[in-house]
Amino acid sequence: MRGERGFALVLTLVVTALMVAVLVELIHQVTVDISLSRSYRDGQQASLLAESGITGGIKLLQVSLQGKNYTSLSDTWATPVKLDDETGSIEVSVSDESGRINLNSLVLPNGQFEPFTLSALTRLGTRFQMPEEIWSCLADWQDAGDQTRSNGAEAPYYKTLKRAYAPRNGRLVTLAELSLVKGFSADSIGRMLPFVTIYADQAGAPLSQVNINTAPREVLSALDDGIDGRMADRILEERRLKPFQTPGELSRIPGGEAISQKLVGKVSVKGSLYRITSVARVKETARKIEAVVRLSGSGAETLSWQEY
Repeated sequence: MRGERGFALVLTLVVTALMVAVLVELIHQVTVDISLSRSYRDGQQASLLAESGITGGIKLLQVSLQGKNYTSLSDTWATPVKLDDETGSIEVSVSDESGRINLNSLVLPNGQFEPFTLSALTRLGTRFQMPEEIWSCLADWQDAGDQTRSNGAEAPYYKTLKRAYAPRNGRLVTLAELSLVKGFSADSIGRMLPFVTIYADQAGAPLSQVNINTAPREVLSALDDGIDGRMADRILEERRLKPFQTPGELSRIPGGEAISQKLVGKVSVKGSLYRITSVARVKETARKIEAVVRLSGSGAETLSWQEY
């Protein structure tokens, strides 16, 4: 009898232990489900907040640029905006994409190099110790023909790679696509990214004009052989004191008159392309949206939208 009672006690303890284990697992699963549900909810709220930041950024641009014939880094849109409420926080920053060199302007519709863009990119590449032949490779990647330029690369080269692929034979769709082009390393792309774009200030335009009111020092130095480091610094200081209202006002700078004449039709003082970055946080969850928009009299056209 004592043996049977001992066995019953052991069996009861085993059953109890199993029930406790099942209960613990159930509580754990419920906790995980609640946590996932909250994370999903927070993520959705953060996404909506970030999206509203893009909408607000577009509206800020439209209001602050209305009636102005130039844009500059002293404008309202150039100052990041941060807002907090009981739901979370949002930070919106805007940069002028028109102050960069357009890689997709490198090749004209007839397949030939666009001279100004080639020269500007060559100067920019020299600053970062990039070989000149990479621009031939990029031109071959973009043009519709199959004939390889001197020091360039067309389909026969890419087909010999371990993971073969074909060149796009068209304009770059993303800057990340540069990693597929012969000669472009991750390091060189990373150094070049802040100074180049793939978007045109006007749809279908063969050449994108560079906004000299917002272009960084590196881009200014790449615009003409006559713009060395000192000249670039003088341009930066002059526009800080008084933004250029016409490209011809480069002549305000000693030695700038000849340069302004050479840059006629190639530079501008008002941007139409803007990159808006909106970062929203709800509790421990964050969402980031980057959008590139082109402003015009009829409104804003979204050219790129990426959410992280």
